[in-house]
Amino acid sequence: MRTDERRARISEVRRRLAQEGPAWTRDREADFETVAVPARRCDQLRDLLVFEAAQTVVEVGLAYAGSALAIGEALVVVDAPCPRHFVIDPLQESVWSNVGWDLLCAAGLDSIASLLLAPSSLALPQLLTEGVVADAAFVDGSHRFHEVFVDLYFLRKIVRPGGLIVVDDYDAPSVRTAVHYYERNLGWTAIPDAFPGDAAAAVAAGPSAAEPSAAQASGTGPGDAPAARCRAFRLPDLSFEPSFENFHPFWDSGG
Repeated sequence: MRTDERRARISEVRRRLAQEGPAWTRDREADFETVAVPARRCDQLRDLLVFEAAQTVVEVGLAYAGSALAIGEALVVVDAPCPRHFVIDPLQESVWSNVGWDLLCAAGLDSIASLLLAPSSLALPQLLTEGVVADAAFVDGSHRFHEVFVDLYFLRKIVRPGGLIVVDDYDAPSVRTAVHYYERNLGWTAIPDAFPGDAAAAVAAGPSAAEPSAAQASGTGPGDAPAARCRAFRLPDLSFEPSFENFHPFWDSGG
């Protein structure tokens, strides 16, 4: 199947998901709308990964597969020889009734995606042990501070120097505080315009070094979308371990 045909198949699954919702949802009011990354943000995530020419992506959290479909579409557009998408979700079968994985299969993305049904605290070390090197990661799993912190700890070792880590729900204090440690102590740099319209998060993040983004490259302006919750961070070009004597407080007392 040609790249344009594969992308058309993915786009149709994404379109139906955005317009009609998934075939199954948990018995909670507006659960899909609450849990899923908005379609516009998924488009921006796709464009960012295409701009970065990502070939291997690790994703924490699958649920209804909105972001996973966008990541898969990006990998198809980049058209690398051996694209890989590692998706971690220990609850995909037990809580989500495989609805997200079924959508990836319907889009034909099971040919490049691998589903790991283990907690990220176990799955990420496994990927590290196997020597997986990723160009980018998308984090939307547990929102507990300690679990986000551990996800970022391992992803820093898996994502190549200069690669990207994208965090969903950065507006949650627990998530934002975990990220702040890596910004202030390990040289992660926020990409301010990766998700146009995310003005609230930009203010919360504080000053960052500016760099060209996929959104800028595609001509999308910062006023074109409502405020959202996603933030992208670039890892330093060289990995390093700071001295314990150079510790910088990272707690955001403003919440």
